[in-house]
Amino acid sequence: MSNLIKICPVADLPVNLGVGALVGGQQLALFKLNSGEIYAIGNFDPFSEANVLSRGLVGDLQGHKVVASPIYKHHYNLQTGECLEDNSIKVPAYNVVVQDEVLYISA
Repeated sequence: MSNLIKICPVADLPVNLGVGALVGGQQLALFKLNSGEIYAIGNFDPFSEANVLSRGLVGDLQGHKVVASPIYKHHYNLQTGECLEDNSIKVPAYNVVVQDEVLYISA
């Protein structure tokens, strides 16, 4: 477990809402979906140049689980971080690990 960074208990994450977390000086946006799946992407929206993705709406678009930025409504794939409207833009996507009901990010 040496390459895992402890984030929080899974029970602390609201369903279908984002939560911001500061990990190693980087802002992350964490999302737990109805299915129980958990995703972590960078919180910085390159289009608005603001740390707001954790405030976005989650959903399904074109078969992808996404979050829509609350500013300009660009959609980011929760698995890959790619922007669906402009595939040249990507935010970091992080590997999540759940052990003993605790969320970790793979470093």
